[in-house]
Amino acid sequence: MEPKAIVQRMMEKDAFSQWMNIEVSKIAAGSCELKAKVSSKMVNGFQIAHGGISYSLADSALAFAANAHGKQCVSIETSISHTRPAQIGDFLTATCTELHRGKTIGVYQVIIKNQLNKKIALFKGTVHISERLWKVDEN
Repeated sequence: MEPKAIVQRMMEKDAFSQWMNIEVSKIAAGSCELKAKVSSKMVNGFQIAHGGISYSLADSALAFAANAHGKQCVSIETSISHTRPAQIGDFLTATCTELHRGKTIGVYQVIIKNQLNKKIALFKGTVHISERLWKVDEN
């Protein structure tokens, strides 16, 4: 399957990414760019974006980029550093880049920036690459 079709299939069943109103702006094998707007339902007690929002955006970027190669992948380790708060109304862009892809392990970096091109988070993720292929007739 092509990367765009794989991500469409993944998004169909990804209720959380749908709730976040994630938009896939670029997708290719090993890379992607996602966008989302911070809503008032996404903030913590400090009235800034909950850390889980940037984490979830980055995690979706990792999943889409890794799976876009055509083999099904799941994360096995992730970490995030929050470098700047995101506010209600901010437009976040997550850019995922493949750093390494072997036979069974892939390593990715996601940088999240706001609409002012300021970094708000740095994320690193490692995935397990299975032998299971994404197929057109899968449900």
